[in-house]
Amino acid sequence: MNRSHEYGRTLLQKARDDAWVLQRLAGDRDTPPWTLGFHAQQAAEKAVKAVLSVAGAEYPKTHDLQRLLNLAAEAGVALPPDAAELPRLTPFGATLRYDETPEMAGGEVLDRRWAIEVVRRTIQWAEALVGKPAEGN
Repeated sequence: MNRSHEYGRTLLQKARDDAWVLQRLAGDRDTPPWTLGFHAQQAAEKAVKAVLSVAGAEYPKTHDLQRLLNLAAEAGVALPPDAAELPRLTPFGATLRYDETPEMAGGEVLDRRWAIEVVRRTIQWAEALVGKPAEGN
């Protein structure tokens, strides 16, 4: 798998795309929480993987945000501001897409505002390490 700077920028753009979907759907009270959680998890996962790619760190195909953050720390990368909270999104990456409950691990329902803010800050962190897109992208 290509771990170049270009690949990192591609992943970061995909993280922005998931964040865009999250923002749009969060305003609709009928949007199921698991859908919002999925896009929040995907945005965070792709942002972390973008940084790992640029750092030249190897990572497995996983939705486990704690595992990815551990790899970032091992690679000497400064962690995102919400590193302690990001793993709360991990169940939305796979498990809660198929379970019937919209709750996170521990019985906590997804807080839409929290999800939007944690994703926003994580993408800003990744942009600082990977770079922002050129105007018009």
